[in-house]
Amino acid sequence: MVSIKPIRDLIIIVNQRTEIMKRIFLILIGILIALTMNAQDAKAILQKVDDNMSSRNRVFESTMTIHGKRSSRTITSRSYAEGEKQSFTEYLSPARDQGTKMLKLKDQLWIYSPASDRTIQISGHLLRQSVMGSDLSYEDMMEDRKLTDVYGVKIVGVETIEGRKTTILELIAVLDDVAYYKRKMWIDAERFIPLKEELYAKGGQLLKRTTLTDVKQLQGRWFPTTIVYKDMLKEGKGTEFKITGIKFDQELPAYIFTKAALKK
Repeated sequence: MVSIKPIRDLIIIVNQRTEIMKRIFLILIGILIALTMNAQDAKAILQKVDDNMSSRNRVFESTMTIHGKRSSRTITSRSYAEGEKQSFTEYLSPARDQGTKMLKLKDQLWIYSPASDRTIQISGHLLRQSVMGSDLSYEDMMEDRKLTDVYGVKIVGVETIEGRKTTILELIAVLDDVAYYKRKMWIDAERFIPLKEELYAKGGQLLKRTTLTDVKQLQGRWFPTTIVYKDMLKEGKGTEFKITGIKFDQELPAYIFTKAALKK
């Protein structure tokens, strides 16, 4: 008489493997759903950041204090920006920088120097140079696009900074023409503005770190009015950029965004 035990054992093994496969399948589905929800939540958070930090246009006055190895110096300026395509900055003090102007039109940048009465265009690798000896580059000042247009994003953690709960986002560039391939941002979970940021090269090297403080509610939006930039590749204690006055969505005269305005 033929024993049916081996057949029963085989059926049990098949059923067990089927159960295992079902569990693996359900786990994979769960992971996929979690990743999809993460991506959706992360993009929604980043969209709220864009809503706070971007505007149709803005006019602001600021001080930029550059903390060098031995001493510090402060530069004041007035800036006009329209969307992500046009901006104009005039330096007001100190005397040696007074009258220097910068004009951005799309991806082009010009600087006017009153000392030489010359206008020069900054392009190519020169955009990576420091602005006025600060920790900001011309690329930093040129980049005004919405983060959701430039980066893919996911949530990678949570952390409390100065008593504020933050969601940590990891941003990876989806375009080639970006200064920083990867960004890590600590987003205030209630006000949806960054409180800290790390900027990385494509190879993974940390290039810059920023901290954002003095958050105020201005014209219905939260906005940090003090930003400290630290170029991790240079010495010094960083550059403090403080906004002393700002207005959003103003009517700006068209002549401001012309090369003729540089010499006025």
